[in-house]
Amino acid sequence: MIRTFILALPLVLLAAPAAAGGINCSKAVVQMDLNTCADQEYHVWDKKLNDAYRAASAQEDAKGRELLKQSERAWIAYRDAECAYQANASEGGSIQPMEYSNCLTEKTKARIKELQS
Repeated sequence: MIRTFILALPLVLLAAPAAAGGINCSKAVVQMDLNTCADQEYHVWDKKLNDAYRAASAQEDAKGRELLKQSERAWIAYRDAECAYQANASEGGSIQPMEYSNCLTEKTKARIKELQS
């Protein structure tokens, strides 16, 4: 038991900086880091999307808010399906999470523009 712990400890210590956000995404070259950075970028844009959605919703009356809500739900289903499709070619490969996150980011950026116009 102790031997397993001692053998596993270096792996845990190496993973800790990445888990704590210690990755310098501008210098990332290892696929696992690239995947993490792509996911982090998507989450930044997802927060911006939420802000744009709230701003658009605030400008609408009750009927407009309901239609916007339905539109957003349909868009999310489309975005997720389209990105799954686009990343499907690399299924099982280490690059697939990055491709999926990059797709989510690009679709999200485009949706923000739609909501702001």
